[in-house]
Amino acid sequence: MAASATQEGAVERIVIENCAIATVDANDTEYASGYVVVAGNKIESIGAGKAPEGLADVVRRVDGTGHLVTPGLVNTHHHFYQWITRGLATDHNLFNWLVALYPTWARIDEQMTYAAAQGSLGMMARGGVTTAMDHHYVFPKGSGDLSGSIIRAASEMGVRFTLARGSMDRSEKDGGLPPDFAVESLEGALAATEETVKKHHDASFGAMTQVAVAPCSPFSVSTELMRQGAELARRLGVRLHTHGSETVEEEKFCHELFGMGPTDYFESTGWLGEDVWMAHCVHMNDSDIAAFARTGTGVAHCPSSNARLAAGIARVPDMLKAGVPVGLGVDGTASNESGELHTELRNALLINRLGAHREAALNARQALRLGTYGGAQVLGRAPEIGSLEAGKLADLVLWKIDGIGHASIADPVTAIVFGAAAPVTLSLVNGKPVVENGTLLHADEDAIARSTRDQAQRLARIAAGS
Repeated sequence: MAASATQEGAVERIVIENCAIATVDANDTEYASGYVVVAGNKIESIGAGKAPEGLADVVRRVDGTGHLVTPGLVNTHHHFYQWITRGLATDHNLFNWLVALYPTWARIDEQMTYAAAQGSLGMMARGGVTTAMDHHYVFPKGSGDLSGSIIRAASEMGVRFTLARGSMDRSEKDGGLPPDFAVESLEGALAATEETVKKHHDASFGAMTQVAVAPCSPFSVSTELMRQGAELARRLGVRLHTHGSETVEEEKFCHELFGMGPTDYFESTGWLGEDVWMAHCVHMNDSDIAAFARTGTGVAHCPSSNARLAAGIARVPDMLKAGVPVGLGVDGTASNESGELHTELRNALLINRLGAHREAALNARQALRLGTYGGAQVLGRAPEIGSLEAGKLADLVLWKIDGIGHASIADPVTAIVFGAAAPVTLSLVNGKPVVENGTLLHADEDAIARSTRDQAQRLARIAAGS
């Protein structure tokens, strides 16, 4: 996207000064008091002390006293449509939860997915997410342009976005969980996915919208859809995403149906590689982790959802030690009702400390890296986003840490990870403000609240009458 200009050939600059900075670069460079200069849609310079003198075409100066600047948060796994089915099946494990909710989800339509996407995106954006993704895999017959509605909501919100165009072709009659009318045919799913990629995917540097190929999971997708989905993604030059190793029930399912565990099954269908990332990966043995590290396969860690559904604790410290790329995910808000990613920084740290590594599992800076650079790696966008460096895209967040919730914590990174969810004073995406003083700039939060409530009630009525 071209940078805006004050006059022909002149690039507008935003200068942020007097703030603590955590760059999350390769050296974890931090400044107790520093500056960031944004020129157009990129970071022009960053460093300690005051910004350089004599900068031309400065359209805004921000006094960052009492704030920490970090890269914008990157969400690597979500299901936006679930925003309108929050608070249901609250005492279920994954399989029972899916059985309880699929009949309702199978009734969604374009109006519902648009409202749900607005709710999901708004909640994340006001909490510091600058790059979002949505794994949408429910396409009931006659439901309208669901992918288009989700992409439109992201564009209007102003966030960077990856749509993981999902699919399911294994329904109840084939031994799967979704209702028969909620799945696509193999041919239909592949054709619709290819059409979505060709219509919406932007492969250029700084792209605001990208598309991945994303069959849902081993227990809702045929082996042929997995195999041909991988071939399609690589022919089109896009990334691949699915759920993997989420529960012990899934592992048992794979052994019974395929004669092997999930990781070996994924490898047999072409689903390990640097262009692949998988959600959850809770039940991974040493061999599984080694396979992911060897192939560069990424992981979207969703600690709150894993806890909500009693799935278990993913071995994130072991994955990181082995060199597996790991980012953070909100997951669908029917299994993480808060819908926020900045709370996942804290939950990732705390939940992993309940595992084998105890207090040595993760520290504050590792948690921040998971939510920023780790997410950029997983989405294949590390050269563009995820750290604050000259030449990278200007996706950054100014967190207020001088208020009652954080002022007595001396270390800024500890404050935003261990402390309460920090308020967002300013969030830039592509160099443009998306959030100011905790308020969305491109959407009416009250209107979204009303719309999501109305669509949730409408869906409940339709599902009850089916």
